[in-house]
Amino acid sequence: MTDVDAPSPATDTTAATRPRAFDGVRVIELAQWVFVPVAAALLADWGADVIRIEPPEGDPYRGLATQGVGTDRGGPNLSMALANRGKRSMALDVRRAEGLAVLHELLESADVFITSLRPAALERLGLDADTLRKRYPRLIYARGHGFGTRGPDADKPGYDSSAFWARGGVGHVLTPTEREYPISQRGAMGDRNGAMALAFGIATALLERAKTGTGTTVDVSLLATAMWMLSSDLLAALNGGDVAPVTGRGPGVNPLTGTYATRDRRHIQLMFLQGDRYWPAFARLVGREDLVDDPRFVDMAARRANSSACIEELDGIFAKHTLAEWKHLLAGLDAPWAPVQSVHDVVEDPQVTANDYIGEVRLDDGHTYRLPSVPVQLDEAPAVLRRAPEHGEHTESVLLELGYDWERIGSLNEKGVIP
Repeated sequence: MTDVDAPSPATDTTAATRPRAFDGVRVIELAQWVFVPVAAALLADWGADVIRIEPPEGDPYRGLATQGVGTDRGGPNLSMALANRGKRSMALDVRRAEGLAVLHELLESADVFITSLRPAALERLGLDADTLRKRYPRLIYARGHGFGTRGPDADKPGYDSSAFWARGGVGHVLTPTEREYPISQRGAMGDRNGAMALAFGIATALLERAKTGTGTTVDVSLLATAMWMLSSDLLAALNGGDVAPVTGRGPGVNPLTGTYATRDRRHIQLMFLQGDRYWPAFARLVGREDLVDDPRFVDMAARRANSSACIEELDGIFAKHTLAEWKHLLAGLDAPWAPVQSVHDVVEDPQVTANDYIGEVRLDDGHTYRLPSVPVQLDEAPAVLRRAPEHGEHTESVLLELGYDWERIGSLNEKGVIP
C-alpha cells in the first residue's frame, strides 16, 4: 500500500488532516462515465489514493452537457467533479503494449483494481479477474456492470436507464397505470446507488483480506441494484402476491399516510402509521376536536372503512393554510410528517445545512463550487471534498513515481501511449 499526495483538501480543518479509513490504500481505476467512477470517488473521500486511468482522448463523460452542470455550465463540469473528486488522473492508452505494461507496474503496488469494462474487453487485454488475481494474489478485483458476469447478457452494454431503470423494474413500478409511457429516470440514479454498493463491497473485501491475506473479486450490477431497491415488491412477487401499482390518491387503507394539498398548491406528506396514537393530537392541533370521537374516524378500523370521508375532511383542513403555515403549525406535533419539497427547497433545508450534507470544493484559484457530500459520516463529520483532476493531470508525476526518467516519458509520448 502506498500513501501519496492527492488533490488538495478543500479546507484546513481537523476533518481534513486527521487519519482517514483508507489512507495508504491504492486504487487503480479503469472505468468511464458514472457508476464505477463514483464508487472509487467514495473510497477517495475517505483517503484512498485513486489513480484514474483515462484514454488519451479522455472519458466521454467529460463532454456531457446536461442541466447546466456539465460542459454547458461555463465553469467546472460538476457532473465530472462529483464522480471523480479526490482522484489523480493518468492519460494512458492501455490498448498499446507499452501502456498495458505501465498499468501492470501500477498494479504491482495496488490494493484494488476497479473497472467498468465489459468481460470481452478485459479478456482481450489480459485484465480479466482470473488472470490478474493469479498474478497479484492480494489484489481486490472490483467490477461494476449492467447485468452480472454470467448468463447470456453478461457482455451486453448497460447504462442505468436501461439496466437499472428499465430492466430492473423500477420504471414500471413507479409509473402510474394511466400513463401510456413509463416515466423517465432522473440522472444517474442507478449509477450512484450501485456505486454505494460497490464501495461497500470493496471495503468488505479489504477487511476480509486483512484476515486472510488474499484478495477477492467484488461484483455489483445495476440490475441487482434495482432489485435490491425494490425488495418490498420482489417479496410480494416471490410469494405469489400482487405488486401494487402506482395510482392516483383514491381511498387508502390508512388516510393518515397520504399526501394533502395546501392552500398554495404545495403538499404535506403524513406518515402516521400508528394512526390511533397520533389522530387525537392532530385533530386538536388543527382545531377539529370534534373528529376525535367521530365514530367514522375513531380508530384505525373505522378510518379504513370510511377512508373516502376521512380523506375529504383532511383535504378541507389542509386547503385552509399555505405550506409555510402548515410547517409552522405541524412543528408542534411530535409525529412523522414532512413537506413535499422541491430540489431547490432541499438545498436550503436547515437540516441539510446543520448536518453538512452539501460540501464545498475550493479550487487553487480561490473559486468554489458545491457538491452533495457522501451520505456516510464518521464521528458526525462528512468527508472533506477535494477537487476532481483535469484529464491526464498526473500522468507525468505518476510515471516519475514508478521510476521513469524524462527520456522514457518522452518516448511514451512520441508513441502515442500518453498525450
